[in-house]
Amino acid sequence: MKKKSKSWKISFQHLKAFKFYHVIIYVLLGLIMFGIMFSNVKPEKINVQLFSNAEKTIVAPHSFEDREATELLRKEAADKVPDQFIRDKDKAYQQIARVENFFEVLIETKNKIAELEKVPETSPPAEEEGDSAESQEEPEPIMLTDAEKLKLLEEALEGQVPDRWEDELKDENLLFLLGSKEADLTRYKNASVTAINNAMSRDIHTVEDASEAKNLARTELSQSGNVPSVIINISSISVIPNVIYDSAQTQEKRQQAIDAVEPVRVSQGDTLVKAGQFIDREIYRLLTVAGFVNQSDNLAPYAGLIIIIGLMIFALVYLFKNIDITIHSKNTYLTMYLLIFSITLILLKIFSFFQTLNTTEIGYIAPVAMGAMLIKMLINDRIAIFSSIIFGICGSFIFNMVPGTMNYTVGSYLIISAVASVLFLNQHNRRLTILQTGLFVSFINVVTVIALVLLTNRDLTGMNELLDLGINGTMAVGSGVVSAVLTIGILPFFEVGFGMLSTMKLLELSNPNHPLLRKILMETPGTYHHSVMVANLSESACEAVGANGLLARVASYYHDIGKTKRPHYFIENQMGRANPHDKLPPQTSKNIIIAHATDGAQILRDHNMPKEIVDIAAQHHGTTLLKFFYHKAKEQNENIKEEEYRYPGPKATSKEAAIVGTADSIEAAVRSLNNPTPDKIETIVKAIIKDRLQDGQYSDCDLTFKELEEIGKSFCETLQGIFHSRIEYPKGEEEES
Repeated sequence: MKKKSKSWKISFQHLKAFKFYHVIIYVLLGLIMFGIMFSNVKPEKINVQLFSNAEKTIVAPHSFEDREATELLRKEAADKVPDQFIRDKDKAYQQIARVENFFEVLIETKNKIAELEKVPETSPPAEEEGDSAESQEEPEPIMLTDAEKLKLLEEALEGQVPDRWEDELKDENLLFLLGSKEADLTRYKNASVTAINNAMSRDIHTVEDASEAKNLARTELSQSGNVPSVIINISSISVIPNVIYDSAQTQEKRQQAIDAVEPVRVSQGDTLVKAGQFIDREIYRLLTVAGFVNQSDNLAPYAGLIIIIGLMIFALVYLFKNIDITIHSKNTYLTMYLLIFSITLILLKIFSFFQTLNTTEIGYIAPVAMGAMLIKMLINDRIAIFSSIIFGICGSFIFNMVPGTMNYTVGSYLIISAVASVLFLNQHNRRLTILQTGLFVSFINVVTVIALVLLTNRDLTGMNELLDLGINGTMAVGSGVVSAVLTIGILPFFEVGFGMLSTMKLLELSNPNHPLLRKILMETPGTYHHSVMVANLSESACEAVGANGLLARVASYYHDIGKTKRPHYFIENQMGRANPHDKLPPQTSKNIIIAHATDGAQILRDHNMPKEIVDIAAQHHGTTLLKFFYHKAKEQNENIKEEEYRYPGPKATSKEAAIVGTADSIEAAVRSLNNPTPDKIETIVKAIIKDRLQDGQYSDCDLTFKELEEIGKSFCETLQGIFHSRIEYPKGEEEES
């Protein structure tokens, strides 16, 4: 128990070591990306002096708003909005009310004076005897003086008339009005009110407007007939401006004008000052806003780059975490990915050194598809697609014109180019296929370049424009071809250095001229034929459950190579000879038969064959029982243990190994039938799969019951196609099939 605990502790420590190795790889990826793109985000330091000539052309490193210029335009727009005025109708009502009140006071005062001047009523004196009626005198009426009348009127008018009427309300004018009849005063009032109302029914804003309105009132009253001048003057004076300043509307109009002003923006890449141009105060101010004056070490661009790199690394961690491989293989994949990724970015950086300020088309020749194809062939399709996006993002920084900016044109081009290579490259990756993929990528690159040029709405009728398009198209073609050539040249180094089993490697191993396959064919022709049959069964079954069919096919070719050591001890190679096992004890026969699995694995190791193929050769029998020799030994000795007649294993650890082992047993069993019919084939297939399942031969691989059912159907279909019914020809006729 203690020993088991110690083993678990060691495994946990190994796991921690592997996890630490993963962290190191991801950190190195981040550092490599940061190191390559560091110079592309580092702010460029430029010597800018007021009232001097610019040393070089300076363009805006990013888009920004010129707030000072914007505020100046907004102020100018607000100043252009005139003050807003509104006619105050109450002004006319107020002036009319004052005139009406004046006449009412006149009439009331006039009536009051009339009351005071009435003859007072006195009681008649008692008649005395002797007096006659004629001797009595009547009382005289009370007459108010002009001063008394004026005093009464002034008291009544106190606070009732505006000060500007004082010049017209002289004593003689007031006495004239007091002496007028009430009907005349009423007529004067009505005429005055009408004239004032008509004059103030228009907008009276300026002095000219007021003078015109006053003259209109005078003219109207003069034409009314018998209106005294004092009334005309009072009416004229009562006409006043009726348009007032509207602060709310003025503010609203000015705010609308301010809001209508678009902010003054400087776009990324706009020229701020040309080389040799004089830097005046306005240009100097603009350079200050852009950050070229009083430059300090700003860490913001580096922080932004770190964040972007962190997001990309995080996505890669997620993708690699979901790859269904062992942790040892994951270490290998991560190391390969680090190398492929670094090589690709370094190539992009090298090509970027050849671009000038006005020419960014050099990015079209960058062989970004190389990295995408290598990642697909050696690692995973999904990771290759995402890596294509990363290459495009990094390329948009590497091929930028201004530090801290992104060249979206080249970035989009690189993404399309890399993704196209991943999608077109199929699983049968021979060198010719890689070259075909390169040509396809070249075609896609040219189409992409044309599309990007059309998007810029450039005129393509001129010779210079057509020449530029031709150069860019040539670079696009070169990108695809160079990517294919580099892929073919670099791929073998990864396959040999990391022992990777790529599709191309598998296809090379399946070549009948391979030395080991020729060895099997020449020394064990029966085994060779058996292996080809097993390969057909295994490939179709693997494809049915999503396993690697090509790996199963190639491994099937080599799985019995151990039989080349003692070829005649295996029935398919005896070719009618006597079976040597008939003269050997069961123990010896068992050792010879079992040895072919371990011998085969060793032969494959000695020839540096891929580990996956070696494992399948060692595992294709698992720990199955040699039933024939076990029962033969059992007849001789009842105490024989079953474990002594089992293969040493290990059991199949992959779907491919389990399928090859099952196909091996099924092919041998079906081949032994005299007349294999579909029913017999199906019975044997189900029996062997069931037997292996009950024997626990699938316990170390991840095959499900549903997958086993699909594998059985695939075996039956393939075998029925091989052992199909044939037409019975009449005797004497030569069979043609």
